[in-house]
Amino acid sequence: MTRVFSGIQPSGELHVGNYLGAVQNWVRLQHQHECLFCIVDLHAVTQPYDVATLRQRTLDMAIGLLAAGLDPERCIVFVQSHVPEHTELNWLLNTVTPLGELERQTQFKDKAQRQESVPAGLLNYPVLQAADVLLYRASLVPVGEDQLQHLELMREIARRWNAGCLDCKRVLADNMIAALAPIRERAVKLQADPARVHATLRRGAVKARALARETMAEVRRRMGLLEGATD
Repeated sequence: MTRVFSGIQPSGELHVGNYLGAVQNWVRLQHQHECLFCIVDLHAVTQPYDVATLRQRTLDMAIGLLAAGLDPERCIVFVQSHVPEHTELNWLLNTVTPLGELERQTQFKDKAQRQESVPAGLLNYPVLQAADVLLYRASLVPVGEDQLQHLELMREIARRWNAGCLDCKRVLADNMIAALAPIRERAVKLQADPARVHATLRRGAVKARALARETMAEVRRRMGLLEGATD
């Protein structure tokens, strides 16, 4: 079965743009493929962020994803930082990623121009993104147009590693309200039971780590690293 990986930033409550742009498609994909959907909190800390609200925004995003229809019995839903193999593979991929390729990334150049001090994490964002996908050996990666350049770099890293009108708007609004109403209802129930959401994310991380460890064992072997206690 084809394996799918996709991630979403922990921006807080799921909004209409998230739902229409990605999550609606994820709900469909979980019935067709082996899917992993990740809240990418490690990507979120590559730019200035509010430390005090990150945990809650991550939980709120998880609630939104589950309320929108992601079923933990049909897909793996987890938080990126709960699977440490993401950062391990990120570091190892950094050893084969040319600095020039990272500096040429359009998103890096645009964001770097707006910051007085540019964090290294911003430069290495696409390497972590490559680690996210390669860790699970995913063959389908739904991304937005703004991520296409990162996807091209991801392919290069993998190769190196392996060698309208108002009436219409009113109708749209009415349809959106009808479509989102059950999602809001499910979200309210999940908000009242955060322990259930935490448990779901923990189970997702356990499943994701099982897949990630298989990949990392092969990566360590290929890179000549000495086997450790966890290998």
